[in-house]
Amino acid sequence: MAGTTHTVTNQPPPLIGYDVYGADLALKEAVTRHLDPDLLDEVDGELSALGRACGSAQVQEWGAQANENPPRLRTHDRHGHRVDEVEFHPAWHRVLGKGVSAGLTAAWARPGGHVRRAAAFLLWTQVDAGNCCPLSMTHAAVPALRTDPDLAAEWEPRLTSMVYDRELRPAHLKAGALFGMGMTEKQGGSDVRAATTSARPLPDGETYELTGHKWFCSAPMSDGFLVLAQAPGGLTCFLVPRVLEDGTRNQFLLQRLKDKLGNRSNASAEVEFEGTWARRVGDEGRGVRTIIEMVAATRLDCALGSAGLMRQAVAQAIHHCTHREAFGGKLVDKPLMRNVLADLALESEAATTLALRLAAAYDRGDEQERAFLRIAVPVAKYWITKRCTPLVTEAAECLGGNGYVEESGLPRLVRESPLNSIWEGAGNVQALDVVRALKREPQALNAYLLEIGRTRGADHRLDAAVKSLFTELADLEGIEGRARHLTERLALVLQGSLLVRYAPPEVADAFCASRLGGDGGTAFGTLPTTLDLAKVVERSRPQA
Repeated sequence: MAGTTHTVTNQPPPLIGYDVYGADLALKEAVTRHLDPDLLDEVDGELSALGRACGSAQVQEWGAQANENPPRLRTHDRHGHRVDEVEFHPAWHRVLGKGVSAGLTAAWARPGGHVRRAAAFLLWTQVDAGNCCPLSMTHAAVPALRTDPDLAAEWEPRLTSMVYDRELRPAHLKAGALFGMGMTEKQGGSDVRAATTSARPLPDGETYELTGHKWFCSAPMSDGFLVLAQAPGGLTCFLVPRVLEDGTRNQFLLQRLKDKLGNRSNASAEVEFEGTWARRVGDEGRGVRTIIEMVAATRLDCALGSAGLMRQAVAQAIHHCTHREAFGGKLVDKPLMRNVLADLALESEAATTLALRLAAAYDRGDEQERAFLRIAVPVAKYWITKRCTPLVTEAAECLGGNGYVEESGLPRLVRESPLNSIWEGAGNVQALDVVRALKREPQALNAYLLEIGRTRGADHRLDAAVKSLFTELADLEGIEGRARHLTERLALVLQGSLLVRYAPPEVADAFCASRLGGDGGTAFGTLPTTLDLAKVVERSRPQA
């Protein structure tokens, strides 16, 4: 029984029961902008349905339950037989199954597939970021498998299926399949060419036996894995099925699951190979070239995932401040809090706008867009994922002490926020990849310059930033030591260009003033007070 003093007041209602897609104007506008008009009604209905599911109390509870009940490793059955299985809470399967049925692995099989999937991925991350790992790996495996037409014909229909089949059995008996990936090893980290896992050819010339280990195996419960190993001809890409065609388990020995800071619902494992059957993907010695398209696709998903986390953090902060009163009025109306919220909203919209632009480039797929992606993907992956953690922690601070309590949901976002910057190549790897593209692929820089050149003369601060960027690009001597600074400038100029083209004037003005014009500080909440910050905040306010 509640005490007589226990009257709860001035607490915001939960942010549930709303359309997460419909409440995100920046995302809706990006989908409309980049999608074929003939597809708009269909996709809008599809994303609105997913958005309502994301905002429902039931699905939000599934996401929370999956994180509160992390996976468990079961190496042996009750009779002592080795099984190497990962057990998940039922909520994990509900969330992952709904992600598959929403088309998050089906981009390659549908018109406008990458834009519609990118929007859905950004939404679904806000329910549970952990299940997005197997969804991402499965989606990204398709371009690697297409280097072998026979393998693609066999596996692509399974990977792009919208049916979730959780049972471990031969893939040809399943209505849908999921993929994982194993590249890094104990001694190598990001230097995958240092791999020591060996591949011994079998007589047929296409299959091999693998011996070795992987320090990080993503989504170890999947039906198949793309793995790098040393064949006689050099580092090579292989497909490792979890269950062989005759129904026997492949030699896929799970040593332990990683105990991670965040991403708790998802399993990441250390795995040993001992005579593990594998099929070669692509030519011997061309493993990195074969798997690089998969890596690029997962890097874009890192940017999308971070954009989703940022959007959810901003939505929670603005919702809280809209309902919370302090010092005689609503928090959202206080000038300093409004400045903080507007700054967070700018960062979130810039991330969403850039990530959806890259998804549209995948859909178009011409030579110009492929060249643009070569430099824009590592730029976006570097910058968006770097901005996620400070944004999410600042959003939690907007809730005060409530934001430090698990029930608010913000601590889960905080723990999740560094992940995408670390996975699929940490910050230095991305910055050095940008340098490599600048030095070796002039068509990539040309495509980038063409993109930002579309807004020439539209904003004097953007023009000045472009001019400064040209000066940096003219001197590539000693560039490695300043690769992060250059990558950051490339990202900010690209985001500014996109916002000047597509965002409302108040958003573009605030971004260019603070990110390009030098009128903002280092911390969030230091925007010039002459800007129309109320409109910026209102644009990002979720309508529950």
